[in-house]
Amino acid sequence: MPTPTKPANVIRLEKKSHRTKKELASRENAEKALLTGEKLKERKEVKSDPVAHKEFLRIKKLLEKIEKNDDLYSSVINRYCQLYAECKDFEEKREAIYKQLLDLQENCQKMIDEEMTMKEYYNLELGMQKNLVSLDKQVQAKRKMLLDIEKENIMTIASALRSVPKKTEKKDNPLLAALNGS
Repeated sequence: MPTPTKPANVIRLEKKSHRTKKELASRENAEKALLTGEKLKERKEVKSDPVAHKEFLRIKKLLEKIEKNDDLYSSVINRYCQLYAECKDFEEKREAIYKQLLDLQENCQKMIDEEMTMKEYYNLELGMQKNLVSLDKQVQAKRKMLLDIEKENIMTIASALRSVPKKTEKKDNPLLAALNGS
């Protein structure tokens, strides 16, 4: 599989390329054609959630650095930030249930002696374990969604390189034109 092409600004920074100025300009124009020119906008539901808002600001800052903070990406970035916040929330809930389960297991003998039967204790422990597994499944599903969004957008190296057009304008071969008498 061939290596994806580099964006025009990366080629310029490296200062070593076989591409002509015309090819670089053509590539740069094609990259700019992928953008609308409007700034990235944050939705009110993202702004109202502190975790999502913080993630939005972080991503916006990164996209500004690479000149990709375009409104074309707004819906996806906002959705990503909401998923990120939901994932954090589920992780915190899972951790709280895990701590409660550990506390229950530490105080097992005391609870059985004073408050409940063995059957009640095991039912309670089993219920907490089921909740823990359920929350873990939800976290994994959210993480998968986050990764899918990252892959499809500019959030991974491969996707950033895929967004650059691979071909430049074809130009006529002057030798063939001379031989053909054009």
